[in-house]
Amino acid sequence: MITVIYIWSIKPTPLSTLRALRHMSADRRELKSDPSIGFYKLLGTGSGKSFTPRDADLHTWALLITVAESEIDRFDQSENIQAWRKISTNEVRLIAEPLSAHGAWSGKNPFITADENHKRETWNGEILAITRAKIAWAKNRVFWSSVPPVTLSLRSNPGLKFAMGIGEAPIGLQGTLSVWEDAASIRAFAYQGRAHAEVIEATVRENWYQEELFARFALLEQRGEFRVAE
Repeated sequence: MITVIYIWSIKPTPLSTLRALRHMSADRRELKSDPSIGFYKLLGTGSGKSFTPRDADLHTWALLITVAESEIDRFDQSENIQAWRKISTNEVRLIAEPLSAHGAWSGKNPFITADENHKRETWNGEILAITRAKIAWAKNRVFWSSVPPVTLSLRSNPGLKFAMGIGEAPIGLQGTLSVWEDAASIRAFAYQGRAHAEVIEATVRENWYQEELFARFALLEQRGEFRVAE
């Protein structure tokens, strides 16, 4: 299945914020009942600098779904998407095909790659990366104290084109969405950056995740330009 991600910048008014919060709750029923959708997540966003509530951006929201490629256009014109557009000043749509995915999100891996995915070995274009973790409640403070050096390293990486924090809740269900120039750029960050290596070591030592997932995608299409506050 194809992964589609919408990122909306909504109008900076209290009414638009209230409507966005309503969608975050009310849209679940329709998304769950849509037989073409294999997996979905309505997401809040933030700067991703500390992964604490102070990062939250109440003017930027996101939706991630997995769907058959033939259903992308139909969903793009659905009532759900049209309703978001009415309160938005900007929309970015990303269409991506999974290259690799390890771990679980809400108890399963929604991005399992098919054997016939020929892009796995041949893709040399932009890479979309998603990390997501459910942090053990008692480990939140330790986790937060370890994040800043990694985010500084991430944002100073020359191969990074865009990054934002994503979350299903203000605390404990956190992740990142990032876009990279190519696979080599993200590999350099993951395996050569000392700050990132130290956090990986701390993850094993502190055991702060109850669940985690890391996925890489071939970014097939981007419609719209990012205007999310950093």
